[in-house]
Amino acid sequence: MALAMGRADGLRMRPDTRHIRRLSRGELPVDTAGMARYLVGKTLVHVIAEGKMSGRIVETEAYVVGDASGHAFRGPTPRNRSLYLERGYAYVYFVYGSSYLLNVTSELPGVGAGVLLRALEPLEGIGLMQAHRGTTRLLDLARGPGRLAAAMRIDKGDDGLDLCSNRSLWLGHAVRQPGPIGESVRVGLTREVKRRLRFYESGNPYVSGPKRLRA
Repeated sequence: MALAMGRADGLRMRPDTRHIRRLSRGELPVDTAGMARYLVGKTLVHVIAEGKMSGRIVETEAYVVGDASGHAFRGPTPRNRSLYLERGYAYVYFVYGSSYLLNVTSELPGVGAGVLLRALEPLEGIGLMQAHRGTTRLLDLARGPGRLAAAMRIDKGDDGLDLCSNRSLWLGHAVRQPGPIGESVRVGLTREVKRRLRFYESGNPYVSGPKRLRA
């Protein structure tokens, strides 16, 4: 199935994902911008009752310490408490009355900052992702942070999970080396708009945002 879809979409052959190795906390940079760049090309895996889904992370945004556009800017609240866990935990929140977004915590315990996962290149469980999203259009399954969470069936119940040890939702090593990593301003913000804290695999068709921000 994966091979047939790989040929049909005219993109690239899908790598072998049977032995994806989990990332350890010690491998994650203790720096939000550094982690946002580091995660490009790594793998996100979600195992649910219906099967396993995975995808290559191809786009991230960093929300650094003291960032006025970040959820930690005004301090801890019941909503954002997971953002203050040590690096490598899931911070999931609901926006626009319709979408969940997945972030990875990125600093030392008690320091609020995180990396938003903005887009995936689907690898495994494509049929499940299509069912979750209600579309067969491969490029759009997880292109954009709301679509990513919907395709991977990530919701508030995943908030606070340890992505370095959890058995159902976790981060894995790259299944192939990423291409050149681009950087740009972040998408859709009204504060801190000039900071170049968005990172992506240049030229990857699964990257979201305007064309001028994904070349």
